[in-house]
Amino acid sequence: LPAFSHPLKLASEIAFCDAISQGRLEVGFARAFLPHEFERFGVPLDESRSRFDEAIAVIDRLLTRENVAHEGKHWRFPETTIFPRPTQSPRPPFWVAAIQSTESFVNAGRAGYGVMAIPLAGETMRGLIDAYRKAWKEAGHPGEGRVMIAFHMLCASTDAQAEAAAREPINAYMRSLVDANSDWGAGMTSTDYPNHPKMIENLRKVNFDKLLEGGGAWVGSPARIREQIARVREEYGGFEIASLQVNSHTISYAEAAASMKLFSEQVLPHFA
Repeated sequence: LPAFSHPLKLASEIAFCDAISQGRLEVGFARAFLPHEFERFGVPLDESRSRFDEAIAVIDRLLTRENVAHEGKHWRFPETTIFPRPTQSPRPPFWVAAIQSTESFVNAGRAGYGVMAIPLAGETMRGLIDAYRKAWKEAGHPGEGRVMIAFHMLCASTDAQAEAAAREPINAYMRSLVDANSDWGAGMTSTDYPNHPKMIENLRKVNFDKLLEGGGAWVGSPARIREQIARVREEYGGFEIASLQVNSHTISYAEAAASMKLFSEQVLPHFA
């Protein structure tokens, strides 16, 4: 969350984690969106995007160059070289979280960063991904970019068993997202989050059944999940990585482990 941390600190921590992981680190950045977080850190909510954009650009420079000086809107420092230097060259891969803002997808593509998306509204996902890949190509980056999409997943022997196990945990998770965003009530607005109150209202309508229908949840027998994966790949225009949320709320470790075992044995081989 760059809005709440100094770029020098984050860049140093990233390089350190890259070293101790022997060059296996991939870095995810998010803007943050909960008003009480900004209040606690003493950061204006309407500085979210400018802090985010400035911080990532500075962190990129600190990781790829030495003797970096910066004079920006939010941070200033003289020539500085962070240590250790990144293990990966030129730096670890960057990922940027995005939900429904076309601007966020376009900015990530233009900068050459991977995008981490959440398909809360499945019907809009293809347009957002297309906008990201178009911006990526227009910026002259090689390839088509990297898209990671987060899915709830529970695999069981039958569709009925999977639905029975996943329904309430996923519903509880969706309710917790709405509760966490309760500060956005009472007409609160922000220039940096013009659509957020509407998104929260839409979020109130999202439940297990809607996620399953829209492709945001892969729940069922191995055969049904294979069909779900094929469908969303077609509807979204393809993606490189699926990030699986496998233990939402009350799903136990044993249930999650059994689900992952069945998924790895009877679903993954069909997409290798």
